[in-house]
Amino acid sequence: MGLKNDITQKVKEILDNNFITEEVNYVPEISDTKLTFGNKGLQFEATVLYIDLRESTKILNKHNKATIAKIHKAYLFTTVKIATSLGGEVRSFNGDSVLAFFQGTTKDTLSNAVKAAMQIRYMIANSESGINTLLSKYSAVDFGIGLDDGKILCVKVGVGGDTNTKDLIWIGNPVNKSVVISDECKSPEYIGISSYVYSNLNDNVKYGTRKNYWGQDEKVDMWTAYRVLYNGNYETFYKTNWYWTVY
Repeated sequence: MGLKNDITQKVKEILDNNFITEEVNYVPEISDTKLTFGNKGLQFEATVLYIDLRESTKILNKHNKATIAKIHKAYLFTTVKIATSLGGEVRSFNGDSVLAFFQGTTKDTLSNAVKAAMQIRYMIANSESGINTLLSKYSAVDFGIGLDDGKILCVKVGVGGDTNTKDLIWIGNPVNKSVVISDECKSPEYIGISSYVYSNLNDNVKYGTRKNYWGQDEKVDMWTAYRVLYNGNYETFYKTNWYWTVY
């Protein structure tokens, strides 16, 4: 059987057969036996956190490869440690971006994802964190974080029998929208969330306190509404420059 025929037969099999979707209450892994190279996927609900570095090309042109590797390792380590400490599960690294899922359908799981974003913002961008000053010796790191919530379909792709040619892909508006929102965020407003996430936040990640004109503590909304073009329509989403201190 020739290569052309091999590919054609497999593509025909994929496109002609029905696709089976199974609902699960966890974030799938590549080793999940329910995931095969056949027409089956696992669907779960989660809050998606997507973070991406800004101006990576400038960093690439400024430093040698070893220094760039150190910057990336430090930034990725910080992101993963914080996300996992609050119940997130990291499933994808793509260059200088990270995709994490906070599985669940409650305000607490959703709010934990936002808290994680605010802690990442503190650790990487705040001079008090210690990490920021270490990274600044090489390059100031700018980034954007986007979050959305909803149903995500996980599908195994690639060629069976070779561990280097298989992976998981994550399909759904929550993933796409978190990427679009992230693209709209940069210093000083590093974090953006969808209107759904904003509407379901716990108060501790929605409101903060500031001193008013008379020196009294005043409750304020930490988030500012913006409009972003998504799927041909303008939608409201929210940005913040607030952070959550890590001790």
